[in-house]
Amino acid sequence: MLGMQASSRRRARDEGEKPFWISFSDLMSALMVLFLVTMSVALLAVTKKVSDADREERERIEAIEELMDEVQRVVTQKEFEGVRIIGNTIDFGPRGKFEREGQNTLSPPQREVIRRFTPSLLDKLRNTKAGRLWFKRAVVEGYASQTGSYLFNLNLSLERSGRVLCELLRASPTLTDTLSEDDRKLIATKFFVGGASFNSLRADDEASRRIEFKLEFKTRQERKDEEKAPPPAVDDGRLTHALNVNNQCQIQDRLGR
Repeated sequence: MLGMQASSRRRARDEGEKPFWISFSDLMSALMVLFLVTMSVALLAVTKKVSDADREERERIEAIEELMDEVQRVVTQKEFEGVRIIGNTIDFGPRGKFEREGQNTLSPPQREVIRRFTPSLLDKLRNTKAGRLWFKRAVVEGYASQTGSYLFNLNLSLERSGRVLCELLRASPTLTDTLSEDDRKLIATKFFVGGASFNSLRADDEASRRIEFKLEFKTRQERKDEEKAPPPAVDDGRLTHALNVNNQCQIQDRLGR
């Protein structure tokens, strides 16, 4: 009898404990499922973010490549023979070569090729996706040969670069190829002067005395920052007044030797 009572009490106690352990097990299973779902959602969010960033960067690169392909089609025209596209750089090659050491003035052939080519470049910058969304600036780089001191050539290369902008912004001597006001405004706001002394030398001194246009493009982060905090707008009236085509270039002529 006592054995049967003890067995009954033990069975009653076991049956009383079973619901508790079943509930705890279910709770742990639910927590594990919740954890797995949360991790899955987090991984999907991270993966989507990385995928979106990769897609945006790929679209940016493709847009820039399409722009440079358009510019390449321009330089393949007969009148621009000798001009090359190297990456995002427009190398005028022998067409942009300064004839003499120390010279900072453009020869008539130099002026002609630069005045004819630049409006076509500006047209591509206005009418392509990369030009509208990603174009940051164009640096007009002047170079010099290794003859003379570094600082002399640094100043000379800056003068050569500045001379290019002078020729583009002022009236043409013949008045037949003066750039439009819109073109000159774009140059004034997006083209920068750069001097490289005798860095990036070529095989000989003559080839080193040259000019290049280097196109620079915004990164995705730069574009996002610009959208959040747009740069101050240029006063159009003041810019128009400042870009009088009859203004004289302030660079002292160096005819070289």
